[in-house]
Amino acid sequence: MTDFPSHDLDTAPEASKPLLEASQKAFGRLPGLHKVLAESPQAYEGYQVLHKLFTETDFDADELTVVWQAINVENECHYCVPAHTGIAKMMKVSDDLSDALRNEKPLGSDKLEALRSFTVQMVRQRGNVTDAQMKAFFDAGYGHRAVLDVILGMAQKTMSNYTNHVAQTPVDEVFQPLAWTRSETPLEV
Repeated sequence: MTDFPSHDLDTAPEASKPLLEASQKAFGRLPGLHKVLAESPQAYEGYQVLHKLFTETDFDADELTVVWQAINVENECHYCVPAHTGIAKMMKVSDDLSDALRNEKPLGSDKLEALRSFTVQMVRQRGNVTDAQMKAFFDAGYGHRAVLDVILGMAQKTMSNYTNHVAQTPVDEVFQPLAWTRSETPLEV
């Protein structure tokens, strides 16, 4: 195993210090993912830019959460699933929706289910979705922009999920009560 550095304001590369300061100000603490990403100022900034851009899409809070958690669960990210459960609470997403996403259970909304299915298909098939899968997504009320916005969310989550896998980022104390492991057979889409 490789020990990845987990930086703070004293140990971070100079170019990462302003990013860590901004995280400290925004969250009142330094999230573990940010402490790891600080090793590469460019990766850290890239992640933050992708996050900002994804939250500025036309997706509402429920839809953002569906995309994030569908990817987090599919990639079995031990860090991001609990973190985004907490973030969903802050975004006023229902616990029922969060629990269904975490446990790969029905979402109670055909449109959100179509978004989750399409997102999982995009991850599993590395973007090579079929015409039928694309049509099902469009039939649910999504358009071409939503396809591209799912890809944007995938870019953000690939950075965080993969970073957390290789660094084995410890779950932040605030999110430890929301710890998660995949307990059942992966969702069929």
